[in-house]
Amino acid sequence: MTGFLLFPGRWRVAEIYLGVDAGGSHCRVRVTDAGGQVLGSAEGGPANTRMGLYPLYDRLLNVTGEALQAAGIPESRWNEVAAGMGIAGIRRPGMSKALAALDFPFASIMLDSDAAIANLGAHNGQDGAILVLGTGSIGFAQIRGERFTVGGYGFPISDEGSGAALGLSAVRHALRAMDGRTKRTPLSKEIAGKFRHDTLRAIAWMDQAAPGDYASFAPLVMNYAEAGDEIALSIVEDAVLHVERFIATIFARGAPRLALVGGLSARLRPWLRVRTAERLVEPLGDPVSGALLLARGLGGE
Repeated sequence: MTGFLLFPGRWRVAEIYLGVDAGGSHCRVRVTDAGGQVLGSAEGGPANTRMGLYPLYDRLLNVTGEALQAAGIPESRWNEVAAGMGIAGIRRPGMSKALAALDFPFASIMLDSDAAIANLGAHNGQDGAILVLGTGSIGFAQIRGERFTVGGYGFPISDEGSGAALGLSAVRHALRAMDGRTKRTPLSKEIAGKFRHDTLRAIAWMDQAAPGDYASFAPLVMNYAEAGDEIALSIVEDAVLHVERFIATIFARGAPRLALVGGLSARLRPWLRVRTAERLVEPLGDPVSGALLLARGLGGE
């Protein structure tokens, strides 16, 4: 019944459940009653361990508070709530212990990674695997109580096939085009325009940019690839090769079924080979539904 992290002795059956998907681009929260009826929801900005422990804690409290308020649950009853949270980066060294030491105002709380709750939701708590294609990327599987991951080491050293990776490639191309090292295309011109065609502005942006900032360019890359832009096509085709390798590796390691999830998955799936796409299944639920299963003590390691 345990997830990646359980606050010892605090899990119990409840009448109010709260699920949190805390990822690299968004934090999504849903509140339900014991029968699964949705009572309220809320959404906020990024909520991952790379932003720092206390900014993450503040974001989680703010967005869960908004969801509980929307559900009509007063603060005096938050100690009746069973919470499940999937948090991006929770497996970074020391982070699980640091999160465990925080004072969340709930009756019980179970924490796991954002990939774990996405897998729970996609297969309704049953064995299976997912490939997350969002701001970042990671393959995750749970089979007969055992877990494994593929990739997911973090941007920029990993996250192949992700929105951040597509955006990084596009910005690199735009910079090369600005100084004449490569051909200009409609994609590079539009991205260069974001920086007023000034490389110094691009460098200043880069110094502050987070993975989500790079991922914000991914829809442009996909749009231009679909329109036949030469460089956009090369970026997307390279991403698809990584996605194909992810899928082949996950199945080779014994996954009984695999679903694509994440904001970029629907855009990239049509680019896969037919025989690859035919092996995939549709997710049964979203990551927040997985977090709600976690809150109920279902799934997990």
